[in-house]
Amino acid sequence: MTTIKIKGMTCNHCVMAVTKALKGIGAIKNVKVDLQKGEATFDEADPVDMDTIREKIKKAGYEVES
Repeated sequence: MTTIKIKGMTCNHCVMAVTKALKGIGAIKNVKVDLQKGEATFDEADPVDMDTIREKIKKAGYEVES
């Protein structure tokens, strides 16, 4: 299980947008986004480059915290 911090989420619409962005990456499964913690957790069926994840989150309008 991988956990990343997401900046910029303020409501359930944000949670859905981040969830959809992560699910759009083929190897990512079991996405759970927690608005209060400001983080997303997921499993990787195959290793996914963090740059790919950052790019998808950025396109959705949010930012992955380092």
